[in-house]
Amino acid sequence: MTIRTEQIVSMTDANQNFSRVARVADSTGAAVIFKNNRPKYIVLEINSSPYLDLTDDEKIDVVARRILERYRPAFEELAK
Repeated sequence: MTIRTEQIVSMTDANQNFSRVARVADSTGAAVIFKNNRPKYIVLEINSSPYLDLTDDEKIDVVARRILERYRPAFEELAK
């Protein structure tokens, strides 16, 4: 993801003025919140976000893969 300067909001600004974050997301499609001078969070405008253009089956696959990766050792132990 390429971050444009107009999408950047500091953590302090987001904490004190979240409506600014929403305005940035509305106008650019996403707001990137920086913490300690590094991108930490993304606030997306849902209706125009390509990140959310997945079918329900694709979303389930993504979530299942994340769960399996995170808890692989537990699943392997249960499989014994």
